[in-house]
Amino acid sequence: MDEMEEELKCPVCGSFYREPIILPCSHNICLACARNILVQTPDAESPQSSRASGSGVSDYDYLDLDKMSLYSEADSGYGSYGGFVSAPTTPCQKSPNGVRVFPPTVPQPPPQQHLLPQPGSLPPIPRNSCITCPQCHRSLILDDRGLRGFPKNRVLEGVVDRYQQSKAAALKCQLCEKSPKEATVMCEQCDVFYCDPCRLRCHPPRGPLAKHRLVPPAQGRISRRTSPRKISTCTEHELENLSMYCVQCKMPVCYQCLEEGKHGTHEVKALGAMWKLHKGQLSQALNGLSDRATEAKEFLVQLRNTVQHIQENGVEFEACLVAQCDALIDALNRRKAQLLSRVNKEHEHKLKVVRDQISHCTVKLRQTTGLMEYCLEVIKENDPSGFLQISDALIRRVHMTESQWGKGTLTPRMTSDFDLTLDSGPLLQTIHQLDFVQMKVPAAPMLQLEECCTQNNSATLSWKQPPLSTIAVEGYILELDDGNGGPFREVYVGIETICTVDGLHFNSTYKSRVKAFNASGVGQYSKTLIMQTSETGLPPCDMQSIGTVAWFTFDTASAHPDIIFSNDNLTVSCNSYDDRVVMGNSAFSRGVHYWEMTVDRYDNHPDPAFGIARGDVLKDVMLGKDDKAWAMYVDNNRSWFMHNNSHTNRTDGGISKGSTIGVLLDFTRRIIIFLINDEQQGPVAFEGLEGVYYPAISLNRNVQVTLHTGLPIPDFYTPGEADPTGSVC
Repeated sequence: MDEMEEELKCPVCGSFYREPIILPCSHNICLACARNILVQTPDAESPQSSRASGSGVSDYDYLDLDKMSLYSEADSGYGSYGGFVSAPTTPCQKSPNGVRVFPPTVPQPPPQQHLLPQPGSLPPIPRNSCITCPQCHRSLILDDRGLRGFPKNRVLEGVVDRYQQSKAAALKCQLCEKSPKEATVMCEQCDVFYCDPCRLRCHPPRGPLAKHRLVPPAQGRISRRTSPRKISTCTEHELENLSMYCVQCKMPVCYQCLEEGKHGTHEVKALGAMWKLHKGQLSQALNGLSDRATEAKEFLVQLRNTVQHIQENGVEFEACLVAQCDALIDALNRRKAQLLSRVNKEHEHKLKVVRDQISHCTVKLRQTTGLMEYCLEVIKENDPSGFLQISDALIRRVHMTESQWGKGTLTPRMTSDFDLTLDSGPLLQTIHQLDFVQMKVPAAPMLQLEECCTQNNSATLSWKQPPLSTIAVEGYILELDDGNGGPFREVYVGIETICTVDGLHFNSTYKSRVKAFNASGVGQYSKTLIMQTSETGLPPCDMQSIGTVAWFTFDTASAHPDIIFSNDNLTVSCNSYDDRVVMGNSAFSRGVHYWEMTVDRYDNHPDPAFGIARGDVLKDVMLGKDDKAWAMYVDNNRSWFMHNNSHTNRTDGGISKGSTIGVLLDFTRRIIIFLINDEQQGPVAFEGLEGVYYPAISLNRNVQVTLHTGLPIPDFYTPGEADPTGSVC
């Protein structure tokens, strides 16, 4: 029951409710606290209200008297925001819930007018007083009844009494600010428990307080418990008990209220029946709240378990991190040893080479020196014939020895510098970039249904990552089925979170889903979204056949650069003398479709071509020159059908300015028919059509045409049965 304690405390004084009253906003407040926070409105300053007499002191006069009684002659320094009328509360300037309440400043009347009220009586409420709820801050001007006009909350008072009786702890002083001491006395008039220091400071035995009766705390508790419960009476008629319930006003009323008061014409019910009904409704509401509380407790258990798991995982992860860093340090030490070994080998190699060269040069220098000394001694000889016998050989030996010294013998074979350079830059950069990588696959994306839509045969899908997901995402994969319950296939892979898929079947139901991926792998799929492509581009009242009618325009993205667009991409011309191709922005693969083009300008008898094409048709030649287009090209006298540069079915009848060319594409029969000025031009142009086709035309600078879509099937044409094999997108 400890959690209930805050519900039982007054928002003004912070203590348990005493004589609580119910404000119109349904909040509760102690009667004494209500008197303390009354505010007098300006228009209440009348002679009657401002008159000061011995029997008519104001609320704030009484408050001042009560304040004076709380101060001893030797000022203890204790102060409060207001005094107390019948049952003083714990003096404080701010209640535990943060509500700060100050009484208004009232001019001090002359001292002789401060008269104490009679015991057991309350001072009158000033007229036009206003009270503001300390919780919701709603204000209300009191009527002539004052605070008596508010019903008393007997139920809350009973709950407070039972709660206080259930508290088995020792009674504490209610005025100690820090670490309340055990109470030693209780004032029956103030209904406050005091310890000895607080009693001497706040309840001195002199002045008006000398007549108060102080009893032991245990006796005071018993007196609280045994105080008789007052009978609920009507706030309008104080002598009448509440016996009925007004359904319209939602309040108990007495018999006299029904006879004389404003409730006479209202629907009323028995008080006991409504008591049982509202108890049942409260119990039913508590069941739902109990379920939420149970869920909250389970959620708290989950959060506490999460805290424990975080702590355990944190210790484990820290140990793993230390082990990984230690492994890196060990690997670096091993590499350090290997590199030092290479340096030592290079050091020994250099020393060996230099020492060998020193030894070699020393031997050769000794030989050279000996030869020089021998030659000098030979030169000293005076025997010409003997000298000439050996001089040639000596001269050759001297030259050969000299030549041996000149073949790099005096060049060092090894430098003192070490040619090894340790490239630690990349490793240092890697160490600086050493960070945690995401080792988990992304969570399943969430489809944003409010942004997903279809238009004609295009579908736009939008998605996002879950709000609490912190896993890095490198891209998304969007998948759609074939519109006929077939397998899913990838239609988009990238980092964007919105995608429009064109060229779908009309009047088809597609299933779509998306998943995210990163370096760790591919995550789970999102929920599957079912989307319906358009059945018709016209309102139902305009449908005149079973054909599928769609709205579309010329496509600026896929057209040749020489094409000129106007009229919201419904009118096209060209700035080149060569034929250039432009296609529609919608593709067809099912149903029966019909559209028309009006010739707005026709100069010098050119040959524009009208028909259908694949998405990869050539854009810089006449429509029908390659195998990606099926077209009818026409001049001012006749027309031909053309596909893959094959010309067939020459037919008389041409076009001029103002002519209308119609294209009828029927996938049920897999044929295409052309019309000029509402008359069929030649036989069926092409048969065996299947797959995805875009409306297309080719024209040069001598022609300008305007597209008309959303048209019904011509009256002369009756669509056939659908091909049982269907069409494949």
